[in-house]
This record gives sequence, structure tokens and C-alpha cells, in this order.
Amino acid sequence: MTIKEIAKKDPGSLIGRAYAFSEKAHTGQKRKTGEPYFNHPLAAAEILHSWNLDDATVAAGLLHDTVEDTGAPIETIKKEFGDEVASLVDGVTKLGHIKYRGAEGNGQGAEHDKAENLRKMVLALSQDLRVVFIKLADRMHNMQTLKALPLAKQKRIALETDEIYASLAYRLGMHNVSGELQDLAFPYLHPREYDWVLSATKERYAERSKYLEKVKPLVRKLLEEHDIKPIDIEIRAKRYSSLYKKLLTRDMDIERIHDLVAMRVIVATLPECYAALGVIHEAWPPLPRRIKDYIAMPKPNAYRSLHTTVIGPEGKQVEIQIRTQEMHDENEYGIAAHWLYKEKNGGGAAVSGKKLAQEIAWVQQLKNWQERFLGNLSDPDEFIRAMKINFFQDRIFAVTPRGDVIDLPVGSTPIDFAYHVHSEIGNSATGAKVNGFIVPLDRPLKSGDVVEIVTQKGKRPSEDWLRFAKTTIAQDHIRLVLRKKKTFASDLSQPTHAEFKIVAESRVGLIKDISSTIARSHIRILSFHTEAVKDKQIHIDKIDIQSTDKKKIEKIAVKIREVKGVKEVGYKIA
Repeated sequence: MTIKEIAKKDPGSLIGRAYAFSEKAHTGQKRKTGEPYFNHPLAAAEILHSWNLDDATVAAGLLHDTVEDTGAPIETIKKEFGDEVASLVDGVTKLGHIKYRGAEGNGQGAEHDKAENLRKMVLALSQDLRVVFIKLADRMHNMQTLKALPLAKQKRIALETDEIYASLAYRLGMHNVSGELQDLAFPYLHPREYDWVLSATKERYAERSKYLEKVKPLVRKLLEEHDIKPIDIEIRAKRYSSLYKKLLTRDMDIERIHDLVAMRVIVATLPECYAALGVIHEAWPPLPRRIKDYIAMPKPNAYRSLHTTVIGPEGKQVEIQIRTQEMHDENEYGIAAHWLYKEKNGGGAAVSGKKLAQEIAWVQQLKNWQERFLGNLSDPDEFIRAMKINFFQDRIFAVTPRGDVIDLPVGSTPIDFAYHVHSEIGNSATGAKVNGFIVPLDRPLKSGDVVEIVTQKGKRPSEDWLRFAKTTIAQDHIRLVLRKKKTFASDLSQPTHAEFKIVAESRVGLIKDISSTIARSHIRILSFHTEAVKDKQIHIDKIDIQSTDKKKIEKIAVKIREVKGVKEVGYKIA
């Protein structure tokens, strides 16, 4: 049932009363689209309802703008709907006060705003996750109607959505929500690239979807012949924003993308997941190194599924994902799916909203980490940078020899791993074994790596570790020990190499503009290699420079991004 139908059927229920209160409070108000304002909180509540959240959260979704936009006192909300709903509404109201400007912000004031907005989000996360769910639903509908706003505001809101809300949804395991938010932001942040992706993939999407629709009954028949009755078999198209990011790593060559459209098989039980995988592999050979077991070893955000790519009918590659219905719900809605199964078991939502926040390790780690910055607003840029690296970037999971999973940002090294296990293990590290082989401490780790840290009593960190320590936790511990030894040096630059990789539109003068940008930073260019992408007005530049000063390199990267025609900039220490 829709929210309107629920309210009509039972006007005395919590949702029914919240519906009536919100509709009356917003009477006469219009959105920029010209529609009644009440359509917005109603749409947000519908989204929350579709995520199977509890009645208090749905009611708070209906009421989330009443305090901010209609002048209704929070005391009235508390009196009419109770402490629980009032607390959720108050939490959402506080989150809405400061607007994020991301990389577009100018001046110290904008940086303070960014830092403060993130801090409020952290506080909401650590107190009751449902406040963030409501904010995500609110943002989802605002993005769906963003065209009605001025262009500058469209860009600002889309940037905030992509950098903060989509990343946060992903960390909460809400893959579907995260992907949809990124797709909604994509055309506003990269309009030309969006149009190009649409035109370049339209026929391929249709062709692949048509092919998989032919394979679908073959898969169903194959499984049923082995007494496996799939609950559902879906055809899933890769999201445009995700495809664009992948194309940037494939030299914008769409022919190198093999998972434009994938098949998702949902079965009843965990044993059936593995049985179905075996049956499919018996019928069609799997590609080497393309089988991933995220059930035995879930992703850091709790994603679970089996993935395989096989050579299917007509010799074409088919990506197949296999999971149970519960895994599917959790993968789509993340932590929010907890309420679906909690209600089935008769659990209390008010307790679980706060308890879940306490039980999710990374949420508490995030809260403790950011508290160290509360009294230090002198460098809000550093706060934003560290926040993105430590909590909003893509993640990997490495494993201790005892089987404990350590959640780290992409690019982390054994040193980061060691300090996340224990500070003394990090301080006394002399080497590392990854998957049984001795590796240097600066080797980037990959998901699934089994890492053993070799230690030596009395050993202390080297200043050189700061060059490759990725996480703030590791960097802070290293600096602390170095300060105690009075050997800490702030200037870490050495005349070694770094490499930029730049994706840009071809145009006259581009190479000169990029070279001049680097030269103005007084950095020596060691080599400059450019390669055109076949049949496209795009080329890839690779530039070696004589520096490993991370702060200076990051500033150069920001300046290069401002050069006309530049689409993407990445760098690595050589």
C-alpha cells in the first residue's frame, strides 16, 4: 500500500496522523516545480516505506520539513507524536542547516561549512542511523526534481550528493541507493560526458539486454533440472555513473567493458547459492580469476553475493551474481534492511536505531576519529581530505592470519594494516608477509590479502613511513612516536618520482597549458607521454615529475583539473 492508502485506511495510526499534520502544515506552500510542497515529504516517506523502515521513521519522513519550513515547534511534534519521532525530526532539521560546497567552495568560511556539515552527519550517524536514512530519502527526491532550481544550485546540490550522500549510502551497504544518487548527480556534474555515455552505450545496452533475455530461460531450466527453483532471475544494467568511472580506467574504450548488463539469480538458501554456481559452471566454463566469493568473505560494507563470469551461449561473456533473498535485500538497502527482518522477528525499532549505530564498528571509529578535530578548525581542508580518505573512499578488506577482517581505504599498505590491528604492532613492524610471501612495507594491499606483520622488540617507526602510510590512524601514531624522539620533520619532499595520469579532450594548446601549470609550481617534469584514444576526441597523458611531496602534488592535481578540457586526474608515487 502507498502512504496515502495507509493514512486513509487508518487515519488514527502514527502514519495517518503524521500524514494529516504534514499536509495541513504545508498547505499553500509550493515547490520550485510549481507542485504542492506536501508532495515532497510524501515522496520521501514513500521512499522510506519502500526500504521497509519502521512506522516512526516513515512518520518522521512525512514531518521532516515541518519545523524548518512551517514554523511548527519541535515541542508540538513531541506532544503529538512522541519523543522518538520528535528526536528523528529534530536530527534531520539540524542536518539541513549548513550547505556543502565541496571542491567548489571558496575561502575559509566555505571550508568551515564543509567540515561542520560532515561533523553533523557523523553525530547523526552515531546517535540514530534512521536520521541519516530520512536525509537520504529527502535527498533522493530532491535530486529527482533538481531541474527546477537555478544552475549554480543544481551543481552545488549534485556535488554534495555525489561526494557525501552517495558515499555514505555505500558505506551503509545501501548499494542501490548509492548508485541511484550517483546516477542522478552525473548529468549535472558532467553533462557532456553524460550525453556521450548515453549515445555510446544505447545500442550496446539494448543488444546485451536482448541477449541475456534469451539466456535467462536457459538458466532457469538448467537450475530447475537440478532441483533448484530460483526465486527470481533479474537482468541488471550497469549504471551510467559507474560505467563512466570504469571507462576512465579503460582509456574510454567501451569495447573493454564486459559487464554492461549482468544477470542476478536469487535462490532460497545459502547451500543453493553454491549449488547453482556449480551447475552454471558445469554448463558454461568460467573465466579464470573472475569468480568472487563475497559470501565467505563479505565486502567491508557487508555486501554478500557470489560473482562469476562465464562463456555463455554463442561464445559471449555473461556475468552472473548469485545470492539469497535476504542477501539481496541487505545488498540493496544495506543497514536499512535490518528493520525488515527485525519486524519479522518482533524487534523494537527505537532500540535498534541507536543500538545498530553503537554496534557498527566503522561508525564508532568515525565518531571517535572526528572528535579529535572538534577543537581544531584551523585546517578544515585537512579535515575534509582525511575524512574522504579514511571513510568515504572505496574500501578493501585485508585479513589477519587468525581470520579477522581489517577494513581499510584503497591504497593502504601493511603499515596501515599494522596500526589498525594495534599501535604497538605498527610501531615495532620490520616487515610483512602477504599471502605467505615477504613484501616491503610500502606495498599496496588488495582485498582478500592475508597479512602477517613481522615485528621486532624495541623497533620504532621510520620517518620514511609517512610517505606511504595512507590512513590518518597510522600517520598520527607515527608522528606521535617521532615527536617523542624529537626527530619529526615536517618537510617530507625528496627528489624522487611521481606520475600523473590525465584524461582530457583533445585540443590545441592542451599540452602547453598542462606543462605550464606544473612548471608554475617549480616542479621538474621528467617525461611527458601522450596517447590518443582511437575514434574519440580524447587522449591520455602520463607525466613523470621529480617530487613526492603529497601536499604539493595534490595542489598541482587540483590546478590541472581546472585546465580546460581535463576530465580526470590521478597520481601515484613512482
